[in-house]
Amino acid sequence: MSDRWEPAAFKERIDAVLSAFLAEEADRLLDVDEELAPVAEQLERAAGHGKRLRAAFCYWGWRAAGQPDNDALLRAAASMELVHAAAVVHDDLIDDSPLRHGLPTAHRALREPLRGRPRARRAARSLALLVGDLLMALAGQLFATSGLPAAYLARARPLWAALARELIAGECLEILHTGGRPDTAVSLRVIRYKTAKYTVEHPLLIGGLLAGAETRLREGFSAYGLPLGEAFQLRDDLLGLFGDPGRTGKAGLDDIRAHRPTALLAETWQAADAAQREELRGVLGRRGLDADDLTRVRALMREVRAPERIERMIRARVEDATRSLDGLDLPAHAHRALTALASAATDRPH
Repeated sequence: MSDRWEPAAFKERIDAVLSAFLAEEADRLLDVDEELAPVAEQLERAAGHGKRLRAAFCYWGWRAAGQPDNDALLRAAASMELVHAAAVVHDDLIDDSPLRHGLPTAHRALREPLRGRPRARRAARSLALLVGDLLMALAGQLFATSGLPAAYLARARPLWAALARELIAGECLEILHTGGRPDTAVSLRVIRYKTAKYTVEHPLLIGGLLAGAETRLREGFSAYGLPLGEAFQLRDDLLGLFGDPGRTGKAGLDDIRAHRPTALLAETWQAADAAQREELRGVLGRRGLDADDLTRVRALMREVRAPERIERMIRARVEDATRSLDGLDLPAHAHRALTALASAATDRPH
């Protein structure tokens, strides 16, 4: 791979690694028992979508530290996508989300092979939970067997514990605050730990540690990664409510129906008057919401200019992230790639 950043070519390489790895693991499940076919199918499907941003940040953490393109590093970077796949399966299960990328989520898809059996829905949820657990274990396996020298892997291995701990902490914080009074500070804390760190900062740091990056560069990765990761999730929250489900692959009312502690909801609540808050109370956490409810919620949010406030928060964080790169002694190709990735992570189509 040349020093020119080519996202499509990179994605193809990561897709090939993941496809081969998960197909092999699915076959090993089937070697245990053919009855595991539905589980094996979900395992193979789990990492089938995405821009491979997490792998890209890991890759460019390595390249920014002066290391060349390397197939073993690519396998290590691909493990970041399995962390994401595990988080998605668990997140969809916790939220009881019906769709992801326009397809049934794992716990919904696994109902089909259990149709007609006692407590089929509960059993499908249990199977999905185990798929998510297996994906996280496989992420560690792919990383450890990437082919990089043991001394390189040892430098980055301690960060895996922090990644898992903080990802789970963020998910727990979201659960604890779901249904509570909307608060922007709380929402941003959830975002930081549930998404921002494992999407940008941790992959960058892992790539840098594998490459032997010095302390100053690692500090720069955090200064870039944290605000950019927050901007990524703020954009995701906007797309979740205002995006086209045909593009986002998600149901538009999921966050409102679940009364999740999103920054978009918190900013709406803060700017709303008494009557508007009462209208919000009428829909938050309510099952059976329809397209008319979505239209009303969108209109209310636009009335108080909450989407504009979130857009300003996104812009400020992207500016902070890209500005932090200027203070680092980066190879020119790494500076260009990380700048382009900041746009790719936050300028997603509606």
